[in-house]
Amino acid sequence: MTIPSSTNPDGSVKNAMPSYFYLPPLDVSAAFPQATPASTFPPSASDYFQLDDLLTAEEHAIRRKVRECMEKEIAPIMTEYWEKAKFPFHVIPKLGALRIAGGTIKDYGCPGLSITGNAIATAEVARVDASCSTFILVHSSLAMLTIALCGSEAQKQKYLPSLAQFHTVACWALTEPDYGSDASALKTTATKVEGGWILEGQKRWIGNSTFADVLVVFARNAATNQINGFIIKKDAPGLTVTKIENKIGLRIVQNGDIVMRKVFVPDEDRIAGVNSFQDTNKVLAVSRIMVAWQPIGISMGIYDMCHRYLTERKQFGAPLAAFQISQQKLVQMLGNIQAMILVGWRLCKLYESGKMTPGHASLGKSWITLRARETAALGRELLGGNGILADFLVAKAFCDLEPIYTYEGTYDINTLITGREVTGVASFKPVAQRSRL
Repeated sequence: MTIPSSTNPDGSVKNAMPSYFYLPPLDVSAAFPQATPASTFPPSASDYFQLDDLLTAEEHAIRRKVRECMEKEIAPIMTEYWEKAKFPFHVIPKLGALRIAGGTIKDYGCPGLSITGNAIATAEVARVDASCSTFILVHSSLAMLTIALCGSEAQKQKYLPSLAQFHTVACWALTEPDYGSDASALKTTATKVEGGWILEGQKRWIGNSTFADVLVVFARNAATNQINGFIIKKDAPGLTVTKIENKIGLRIVQNGDIVMRKVFVPDEDRIAGVNSFQDTNKVLAVSRIMVAWQPIGISMGIYDMCHRYLTERKQFGAPLAAFQISQQKLVQMLGNIQAMILVGWRLCKLYESGKMTPGHASLGKSWITLRARETAALGRELLGGNGILADFLVAKAFCDLEPIYTYEGTYDINTLITGREVTGVASFKPVAQRSRL
């Protein structure tokens, strides 16, 4: 194809693209009127075994409230912001009004939800948009919970009420460029000085970090060589945060690289209850349950979208729902979801009874994310060409599941945590390396 050219005022030649190159895209509803896009979210259709019967009246109320907000406020805008990889800051007050930030934390303006209620809220947010779910999870089940479980009374009173209302936003910085699965070997240092601490180091993949008001950061105590926790304000001298670009999943989440160069943290912002890496496990035990419920919610949304699509879309003179292969895939997805919900629900009950182990949480997270990936792949097949368009949710959810499959312990690392628990043998390091240690 030859591109027409014209002359600039100085006599040089410039290319002139035909006007049709500049036409805006058709609205998806006009371009494909046979099926409804996810901006009008489909009704819930995935609770085939009536697992709602397992919930309390309070948990039912949480589900209704969160579902209504997500379908009304987030569904119409999520594709636009996901495509732009921008965060919709105008929805933060609406998420704050749900009163789910802080989850299970009692007092300090937090909702004090049951662990199951917290999980249900997580799933309902993720059903519509996984990025919003991750935004809340990082803020609530990681940063806020660290302060609640490990912080001083003064820190709880100072930070939690504002965070619970989403008047301020928090992030949680553990992962480093050189240490992901091997996070306990982190290099960021904390050196004691008069009146506080000096932090030096770098963090990577930290969700919410580009706009967080409060950063919960983990560093190695230069004197004890143990992991300590600190609270850093966003305007601290020596602190810089830059956005990680070009992600294919959770694109609305603003992940960042954090660089700390002689950042001073006053003694009052040292989290006294974090004195070793094991102390972070108090937080990760709860957050890993919530991460397990994210893919449950995502899979529910995928199923709901496919269920509606198959009844609307027609080929060969019949709706896709009339074809055996479509029904087989849909039922396989439905079976996955029933099993995933039951595993997630049992995790909550084990936690409530004090019986949940790290191996339980890891098996739940790893297995559920594996089934969710399968569910998303089946959904992508069912939607055909529309299965690669974010407008119909499944493609977006397909991509969003990839980072969830990896964060809070990759699938492989979580299986090794459970494997260590059931065999009594740790296998995180190669045998030859273990023998040298």
